[in-house]
Amino acid sequence: MRKGFGFTLIELLTVVAIIGILASIAVPSYTDYVRRGKIQEAVGGLSDARVKLEQHFLDNRTYVGGSGDWGCGGQAPASRYFTFKCVGAEATYIMTATGIASQGTDGMTYTLNQANVKGSTFTLDGWNNSSTCWVLKKGDSC
Repeated sequence: MRKGFGFTLIELLTVVAIIGILASIAVPSYTDYVRRGKIQEAVGGLSDARVKLEQHFLDNRTYVGGSGDWGCGGQAPASRYFTFKCVGAEATYIMTATGIASQGTDGMTYTLNQANVKGSTFTLDGWNNSSTCWVLKKGDSC
């Protein structure tokens, strides 16, 4: 009787099943990890813009106007994953960072106003909306 070399079909199917189970756990976790990294662009951009808006207000006594200093109506910061928008009056403003669908951040909106009140709105499953803070990961709340 001759001894065979190689793998049996059962052994191959077992390995494929184990890889499939590991992938079904790892891929969603990795996707959330990457998404959390992209969120930092939104909150960092809003925080940076807030500092620039406050400086603009100190210099001009209004949040409206501006160009390079990103006063409301001025040039919004360049971004890869979010679009930034500022709507303001003389003494109030609200800045919004809205996720770009083609970049995997669709359904995410972060806001910030002149009183430093932060907000998060999501249309994603498992993400909690908040009107008092920025939610930075799935399942978190304030």
